[in-house]
Amino acid sequence: MGLARLLLVIIFGIAAASWAVVEAQREARFKCSSQGKTCRSLVDYSSPNETTLGHIQKLFNLKHVLDIVGANALPSSTRGNRTVKKGEIIKIPFQCMCSNGTGLSNKTPLYTIQKDDTLSHIAMEVFSRLVTYQQLQTLNNIPDPTKIQPGQKVWIPLPCSCDQVDGTGAVHYGYLVATGSSFQQIAQQYGTTLDTLLDLNGISDPKSLQAGQIIDVPLKACSSSVKNDSLDYPLLVANGTDTYTANGCVKCSCNSAANNATLQCEPSQVKPYRWGKCPAMVCGSSTIGNITSTNTCTRTICAYDGYNNRTIATALVNESTCPASTESGASRISFQGWGWNHLFTALHFICFCVCLLQ
Repeated sequence: MGLARLLLVIIFGIAAASWAVVEAQREARFKCSSQGKTCRSLVDYSSPNETTLGHIQKLFNLKHVLDIVGANALPSSTRGNRTVKKGEIIKIPFQCMCSNGTGLSNKTPLYTIQKDDTLSHIAMEVFSRLVTYQQLQTLNNIPDPTKIQPGQKVWIPLPCSCDQVDGTGAVHYGYLVATGSSFQQIAQQYGTTLDTLLDLNGISDPKSLQAGQIIDVPLKACSSSVKNDSLDYPLLVANGTDTYTANGCVKCSCNSAANNATLQCEPSQVKPYRWGKCPAMVCGSSTIGNITSTNTCTRTICAYDGYNNRTIATALVNESTCPASTESGASRISFQGWGWNHLFTALHFICFCVCLLQ
């Protein structure tokens, strides 16, 4: 009898622990008020086992492995057979769409159900808790989750947003919270504020942060001069990342601190896809990315201006090279102070002279 009771305790303990794990899986819900708007977003994916970039690319329905290479600022020479270790964090780029006050990936990725799959397994294991099994059931209109069939496709709704942050464009990043992290540390790491993070995520108590949680972190983004009829418009790239556009012919990088939040584009030097070879991308005799002239605080550069099915557009663009600061104002104030000091000195001297003459 004692052994039977012990077995029951163990069984109930395992069941309770399993239920607690399922309950601990939070739905990541990002606010997005821009109804119908689409944009580029990022989310962290922690691989549940050793795999390759090529496998992750296919899992998330990305067009090319360069999409992952750019989002993670990996060398351009990185290929799909590059090993991804178990637990390694890979940023996944995707298109976001805002609807009903929240943002979700725009009907991608689609996952094909395998034999013995369950919605819980897909959510918790295959996609590493980026979604919940309840979301999969509700958003895919699955009446009975026990009757899913191999070959059936389900939409994986990744969390995202397209809203501006503090009045400026940003790339919203679904950040996977690491053990020991705090909102303050995350804010400092990604150049935002504690209040902004708490507000975006609808959290009042910063101590409620949990490891494994997906939170909305706004990344500064670099703007470009891409035309609104370009196939990649609007081209907004997150700070610290790259993107390969124009069928892989152009590599654009964002370093907001070094380049005044202006996107820097150049020929990618990788084999293009969809095109046999890259079309010309020049301004006269200068290739995109080349500086054609430089003046004080200004330079003229041959900039990437977008692409269509056959050509890559370029434009000569003037860029500011001096960091924004208040130095000129400070100098002006200092000069004015210097002027008043001398004026008072002159007045005192005049009064002194008048007194001598009397």
